[in-house]
Amino acid sequence: MGERKGKEGVAAMRKLLEQEIERIVSLLKEGKPLPEDYKAILFDTKKEYELIYADKEREEDILADTMAVPLQRVKTFRNGKNGNGWTNMLIFGDNLQVLKTLLQMKQEGKLKNADGTPGVRLVYIDPPFASRQEFGGSEDQKAYQDKIVGANFVEFLRKRLVFLREILSDDGAIYVHMDEKKSHYAKVILDEILGENRFQREIVWRIGWLSGFKTQAQNWIRNHDGLLFYVKNTNDFVFNKEYIPYPSDYVRRDGSKPEGKGYPIEDTWNCNEIDKLDSIQIMSFSGEKTGYPTQKNENLLARIIKASSNPSDLVLDCFAGSGTTLAVAEKLGRLWIGVDCGKLAIYTMQKRLLNIAESKDLENPKKKYGKPCKPFTLYNAGLYDYKMIKELPWEQYRNFALKLFQCRDERHEISKIELDGYLGADSAMVFNYQEHKDAVMDRGFIDDLHKYLGHKICRRFFIIAPAASVQFLEDYIEKGKTKYFVLRIPYSIIEEIHNRGFTKIKQPISEMDVNDTVDAVGFDFIQVPAVECQYFLDKPKKADLFNQNTKECVIKIEKFESKIISRKPLEFANLATLSMVMLDYDFNGEVFDLDEVFYAEELKKNGYEVRFAEDKVKGQIMVIYIDIFGNENREVKTLKDFKGR
Repeated sequence: MGERKGKEGVAAMRKLLEQEIERIVSLLKEGKPLPEDYKAILFDTKKEYELIYADKEREEDILADTMAVPLQRVKTFRNGKNGNGWTNMLIFGDNLQVLKTLLQMKQEGKLKNADGTPGVRLVYIDPPFASRQEFGGSEDQKAYQDKIVGANFVEFLRKRLVFLREILSDDGAIYVHMDEKKSHYAKVILDEILGENRFQREIVWRIGWLSGFKTQAQNWIRNHDGLLFYVKNTNDFVFNKEYIPYPSDYVRRDGSKPEGKGYPIEDTWNCNEIDKLDSIQIMSFSGEKTGYPTQKNENLLARIIKASSNPSDLVLDCFAGSGTTLAVAEKLGRLWIGVDCGKLAIYTMQKRLLNIAESKDLENPKKKYGKPCKPFTLYNAGLYDYKMIKELPWEQYRNFALKLFQCRDERHEISKIELDGYLGADSAMVFNYQEHKDAVMDRGFIDDLHKYLGHKICRRFFIIAPAASVQFLEDYIEKGKTKYFVLRIPYSIIEEIHNRGFTKIKQPISEMDVNDTVDAVGFDFIQVPAVECQYFLDKPKKADLFNQNTKECVIKIEKFESKIISRKPLEFANLATLSMVMLDYDFNGEVFDLDEVFYAEELKKNGYEVRFAEDKVKGQIMVIYIDIFGNENREVKTLKDFKGR
């Protein structure tokens, strides 16, 4: 990596096709905005200085080439009201693709604060640090390793920061939480993306008192994280100055009591038992502990959210993890959006939010918060339930299908044939299988289309259709100079169109992998894994000295196979695609409330046996088996299903 001045550009501009030039001219005459992919070709930007490294993409290309994925509503949890018609959003999916979708929502006027200001007022992110780091002081707490290193990590983070800049409101702020291993790189790319003059402070957070894992270092003991604080506009940004009240026994040298709000908070934040005045530590026994690796504490987020947003402002965390940002935003009366690509994170956050009334109050930790969570909706983004899509009313189905394949929704006619939109400069049609239930798309259908359209369209034409309605195997059929592409649903992204292969979201198989991050590309459809298990009661493997009569419920997993839709055959050994097993010991028949998780790596060591005390089961239990691609198989059991050996 290095810096250089007067960079001439990292990508050569390709020549525009004649049809594309005509399209651009037409859009300009109509006063319509140019699509992002045209902007990237027509306009090149240069920076005075920047960080240079392998495979760095232009900002224009990141914005243009990143695929937006539609949001599929899974379930809305309703308690109370948010007001202003807004429902908070919890999104399962790759955050880069989701950020592209959120940017489109902002451009459409659908992403705004309660006062009508477009965009998000505050962004807080705690991305993976790309370093092996021990968390927690006990031997039972494992390390995790972030595997995106060096330039790959910097570009991974930079892509997301490019979108976050665009999503921020004009008076918004962003906090990037890092450790010392990569914070200097983050500072350079933040200066590049937002502008060095928009940097406000580097906050040093003392992360805790001395513990075993910290004292192992052979030199100065590391005991801090850093938070980089930037704003979108230096002349106009939200900031509510915070103060620490004077101690009740504090007097000046002359014996007088001080007036005013207290000590203004500085950029060094304490988290220890020595400085009681300004401690924002999360204690190991705290009720806010979720068991999720790298969880941050609520007091830390409360300080940030209070300072850089106002009630009813929109707060975004796209590495949402255990959901601390969302829980604190909820308690402070803010609107929120949380994104994560891990199923463990999603179920951890869902549980935390639905049980928020039982958590601590921010102002008085000795009391419970006592209020139910306001409405929020869980969405899938990139991994979809096709059955739900197919059952949508036609207009909703049409809209979803266009978004799946990045088509602009612009109805138009050619030779009196109604078309639905454009993919780039080329026309696209959504095959109306609901209206023509007995119709199929065969070669004759393509022949008829070409007869009417062939001389009036560009070199490509796109048809979106259910795979079951298509009677040929090719991705496209060529007629004269035109290729008629068929975009099948369900079907993973076609490489020839998007210039990159499809990459699935990957779920962890051990606690060490929870914060492993993968760039997912495209979309896929849920395929329920095949699971076969034995359920029985057994004596505990470890004797309970206090209760000799206790028994363990055992789930012996004998078969676990993922069903993968792929152009290239993918073969996995039995149990090889198992990620984890999640349990709700007191399932209420409606909402899964995560109680315990068993990772595949540990299950393998124990002969793929899930074991838990019999007395944990209250009524019925829900078991969720999750594969490494995020697919689930759910079962509901009672103690009657566990037979004695």
